[in-house]
Amino acid sequence: MPDTFSLIMNIFGMFVVTFGIRFVLYARAHRIQLPIWLEESLAYVPVAVLTAIIMPMMFMPNKQLDLSWHNPWLLGSLAAFVIGLIFKKPLLTIAVGVVVFFTSQFLLA
Repeated sequence: MPDTFSLIMNIFGMFVVTFGIRFVLYARAHRIQLPIWLEESLAYVPVAVLTAIIMPMMFMPNKQLDLSWHNPWLLGSLAAFVIGLIFKKPLLTIAVGVVVFFTSQFLLA
């Protein structure tokens, strides 16, 4: 078990590295002009990251592929996808997805 001083120094070191990297990028941000194609493509980064986080949870809730109708994660995400396509309202999409997920989890359990 590490002592308290080692833990504090470890946390402080992580802070310095994280802050240092971000500070350098933010301090130079106003001096750098990114190409338009790069700025446009950076708009897709949040969607790509969220998809990478959610897809394994949706298709593999028990650490194995489950594409059946007994998968509440899949049902909730499909309902949210359909509502999102039709209405294009994020809050409604999230609410319907959560309601379908919990309803199917309750009914299938």
